[in-house]
Amino acid sequence: MEKIYDAIIIGTGAGALSCGVCLAKAGQKVLMLEQHDVPGGWCHSFMLKGQRFSPGVHYVGLLGEGEGTSELYRQLGVANDMVFFKMKKEGYEHCWIGDQQFHLPVGFENLKKYLSDLFPKEKENIHTYLDLVKTVNTELQLVPKLQGFWAHLTIPYRTKHMGKYGLFSLKRVIDWHIKDPMLKTLLNIQCGDHGLPPARASFLVHCVLMSHYFEGGYYPLGGGGGIVKAFTKRLKSLGTTIKTQAKVTKILTENNTAYGVQTEDGTIYKAKNIISNADPNITFLDLVGKENISNKLNKRLANTKYSVTSLILFLTVDMDVTKHGLDSGNIWKTKTVDLDAVFGKLTKEKINEGKEFGGVFISCTTLKDPASFNGRYHNFEVVTFLDNSSFDDFEGNADYHSEAYTKFKNQLREKMINSLEEVLPGVRNHIVQAELGTPMTNRYYINTTKGSVYGTEKTLRGVGPFAYKARTEIANLYLCGASTLSHGVGGATHSGVEAASKILGIRSQELLVDDPSQTLRVYDAEDADNWPDWVHEKRAIRKRRFTTAEESSNS
Repeated sequence: MEKIYDAIIIGTGAGALSCGVCLAKAGQKVLMLEQHDVPGGWCHSFMLKGQRFSPGVHYVGLLGEGEGTSELYRQLGVANDMVFFKMKKEGYEHCWIGDQQFHLPVGFENLKKYLSDLFPKEKENIHTYLDLVKTVNTELQLVPKLQGFWAHLTIPYRTKHMGKYGLFSLKRVIDWHIKDPMLKTLLNIQCGDHGLPPARASFLVHCVLMSHYFEGGYYPLGGGGGIVKAFTKRLKSLGTTIKTQAKVTKILTENNTAYGVQTEDGTIYKAKNIISNADPNITFLDLVGKENISNKLNKRLANTKYSVTSLILFLTVDMDVTKHGLDSGNIWKTKTVDLDAVFGKLTKEKINEGKEFGGVFISCTTLKDPASFNGRYHNFEVVTFLDNSSFDDFEGNADYHSEAYTKFKNQLREKMINSLEEVLPGVRNHIVQAELGTPMTNRYYINTTKGSVYGTEKTLRGVGPFAYKARTEIANLYLCGASTLSHGVGGATHSGVEAASKILGIRSQELLVDDPSQTLRVYDAEDADNWPDWVHEKRAIRKRRFTTAEESSNS
């Protein structure tokens, strides 16, 4: 069977979804093929025994009125179908470092004051460093907007801070500005969001990351799946076809030109353009084939490093976690101020050392998304990062669920629960369900190289002009996703717009036109009086359903 489209998109992650919307808005007939049984890639949500979890979306930034991500969703025509809850203003990030606790407040000036009050001797350094972070991010955002010969001629002047610090690691730059070890760790704690310790992280990437959250963090109604649902609704309204359980096994090429794909069931789909949301190794080595790409690209792929992978504990507990001080803010917990040491211990050889992990990220989704709470059970995603070689012993097996794998997984699950005990004493006695996602789980459901969570490694060599481009060496084949423009929900979404602009032969800004009919709804997760009636109704319905199910089970 052969079916012909204007564009075929492999995968349905954030980049694929935005690319599909842009192409469909331009009148193209688009087919999206997803190997999983639900769309979304890292943005998808799933249910375990009636409880919702989101493996990849834990918070999003720049969703205030007029801010970048909010405007992006309005311009793509998906804002009306999204709802976000703003996380705790006094601490959208809680930082447990050793035996001390800190809280990152919403607002750039608030953060300056909070840190200056905590570290008065570093006040001037704090202001200088945070101003630098903000300035570098502003300069980075300016570059793609510059048009014309004279504008480009002034780039070195307009981006002088970016040029001065761009080649250095996060550790190098912060060491120049900040002296207190605890303060350095507090300012660097979010490096888990790009998966690299300060000594290897790009200062530029960290500037973008910190700036993304200066005005706070937001969590979507329905978890990551709420974002996906809004995009798929928009895509279907534009006539796009989305097929799940349709794994692409081959990108068809002839004379160095892509013309179609073949799925696992043997179906061939043809299109003028093929867009892959898979990472470069999956795209070129698994789907195109090593024999069909240049020696130069083969060499680059061989030298490409991928980001960390993860362990994610999906946990439901029967306890009032607010009595232990938990709220809608994330918790970054590390046993030491040395983040390089924390990351360094997550290798294959050291994964079993100790009873707890050196660093974990804790997210209580039923407090972030109050509409999801059933009145009794709270859901958590507890994450720690591993070197992507940590599960090499189980690679290459079609069915990796061996006795050795199960034993290893159970050991790691217990260690994750131990790591949570300090935050929630006695939590082990209140567990309703505890499932552990491993790098193999990531590989199976998301199909990433070695289960990587951020695509290619975000060192200087993997970002900006050194990242993989949307346009590839194979005619009519394009890339989008975390290994191209940027990672994270916002970055990946922008990557899809960039890919569509290359296909359509226009600037990406031309695809992002203001739509006055679109409004993003945002409510305060901590303020029940701020919620509309329908949020209270959703909570009441969930509570009634849960109570009824419990009564039926007991009878």
